Amino acid sequence: MSISMFDNLNIRGVNFPNRIWVSPMCQYSSDDGLVGDWHRVHLGALASGGAGLLFVEATAVVPHGRISLACPGIWDDEHAEAFRPIVEFSHSMRVPIAMQLAHAGRKGSTMSPWDDHVIASHEEGGWVTDAPSALSYGNFPVPHQLTKFEIADLRQSFVDAGLRALKVGFDVLELHAAHGYLFHQFMSPLSNERTDEYGVSFEGRTRFLLETAQALRAAIPDSVPLFVRISATDWVEGGWAIEDSVLLSTELREVGVDLIDVSTGGLVDYAKIPVAPGYQVPFAERIKSEAGILTSAVGLIIEPGQAEQIVASGKADAVMLARAMLRNPHWPMWAAEELGVRIPWQPQFERARKLAPRPSPQ
Repeated sequence: MSISMFDNLNIRGVNFPNRIWVSPMCQYSSDDGLVGDWHRVHLGALASGGAGLLFVEATAVVPHGRISLACPGIWDDEHAEAFRPIVEFSHSMRVPIAMQLAHAGRKGSTMSPWDDHVIASHEEGGWVTDAPSALSYGNFPVPHQLTKFEIADLRQSFVDAGLRALKVGFDVLELHAAHGYLFHQFMSPLSNERTDEYGVSFEGRTRFLLETAQALRAAIPDSVPLFVRISATDWVEGGWAIEDSVLLSTELREVGVDLIDVSTGGLVDYAKIPVAPGYQVPFAERIKSEAGILTSAVGLIIEPGQAEQIVASGKADAVMLARAMLRNPHWPMWAAEELGVRIPWQPQFERARKLAPRPSPQ
């Protein structure tokens, strides 16, 4: 029987009412790592739009793990509690909500994208970034190479941050190991030149992520789904490749990860990426098939028919939308009407339903 993106999905103790999920999207609107009014309104609108899962943006587990000065954090209880009203509102809309745990590594300490310069100075609140090796991203400053003791501390920081997220009500946790951020920097031979047990080989380069995933899985209830977002390829010869991603995804499944959130790129600024609608879907399909794990697909998924075909054909178990959701926070409601499917709406929106929904496509 064919699966639709409007069908529910059960993972561990969480029921997702459909497979149209809101992807994590940086907003650069936090105050010293604290989320506030912008996030409550922005995420509240998305929670009311009919999605099956709402992600908050990449959230740093330590202050120096932020991407920019204006990115959020969850490194202490005060920062975690700032998310509570957002979580409670999402639950009132019957939408599960996910926390993406992140560390930017060498791509951190930036200004917001709309500022007139990229790197934050010390006087502006910037910091020396951390990385597996003292290799810079493009013309960013050279980062500090993490010691093994610092790696162990960061591993525990991810676990502690995950537990804080669950304490304020988050339903799902995701480790952000994509887009050239810290875990990805360890994974790729283009950014990891270490000669200890956290470098050299595939086993060494993936050790930090696997150890963290295993430690987090052991610390959280069995009912909580654990996802990992990866970049399936660096799009560069000699870099991280899809074959690596299949093997890593298999190992992540074995330590208790439930779903791979499949993206690509972001490690280096010279990659040639053939961006087009659905260009990353084949990577999600291959990981799902060869690693035997649930996947979500992301990347220029725009049209309802396009998204439905991805799920119905079994290429991925869910679709993640970002820019389309920014343009229309009620995209799932609109997509259902376009495809002639009736899904639950919030009662405040019922008067806006079309009087004569289109017939289901043949």
